Amino acid sequence: MTDRFTTIGGIRVPTFLYGTAWKEDRTADLTRQAIAAGFRAIDTANQRRHYHEAGVGEALSEAVVPRDELFLQTKFTYRAGQDHRLPYEADASPADQVRQSFHSSLEHLRTDYIDSYVLHGPSTQGALTDTDWEVWGAMELIHGSGAAKFLGVSNVTPPQLEALVEGAAVKPGFVQNRCFARNRWDGRVRDFCAAHAITYQGFSLLTANVAELSGRPMAQLVKKLGRSVPEIIFRFAQQVGMIPLTGTTDPDHMAQDLACYDFELSPEEIDQIENIAAGS
Repeated sequence: MTDRFTTIGGIRVPTFLYGTAWKEDRTADLTRQAIAAGFRAIDTANQRRHYHEAGVGEALSEAVVPRDELFLQTKFTYRAGQDHRLPYEADASPADQVRQSFHSSLEHLRTDYIDSYVLHGPSTQGALTDTDWEVWGAMELIHGSGAAKFLGVSNVTPPQLEALVEGAAVKPGFVQNRCFARNRWDGRVRDFCAAHAITYQGFSLLTANVAELSGRPMAQLVKKLGRSVPEIIFRFAQQVGMIPLTGTTDPDHMAQDLACYDFELSPEEIDQIENIAAGS
């Protein structure tokens, strides 16, 4: 059965992420509740438009769980993804913006290191740009200083990821993408990650796949297993090598989501879910 932790590069990493996007003034309270429920990995970003990173830090400052038992992941977000509340100087160079954003994240989160520092998406949907490489280089320096244990990239296309792995001095340890069943749960990216020792983090596993998860195949699995759709999907994700992310705001759902550790899917059930878009 999948454990609550895995070991990546000699570092203990939880196999389930609690996401803090869109929580606003409830961020601190919900982060507290998530930790109390049993989550040990928290995902945020220094992007005030969608996240309240300082709220996460408030919750962490009061947590009874020691810092070294928590996995904190935050992100550098380009200007195009921000609102007016920038975590860096608007006219600073991309590398300086990374440094300023990272320093701000440490202050927000009340910590002296980040477990995983993620580029919140390349600057364009096309090929990686000179700006992307400058930003990644600045992230590599942070990693080299020991202030970030892992680097990662989010919202990335297969060609972008292939280019990054080929050209980077420090390869991404994590990829975090929105995960669509219609694309075999981001199968091309997941396959590339598996081939290059990169851990895939899947988000929107439920909300991006409402149609597929509302069909007869999933209803049959729910009845057969006596488990909820979230439990089944999060269990599936873990068994195929993903770290799933949930952002639930309901304490009962937090506990229910974590119940995914209490059962195992058969190879046939995993295959059915892998191909659920074809049968929905």
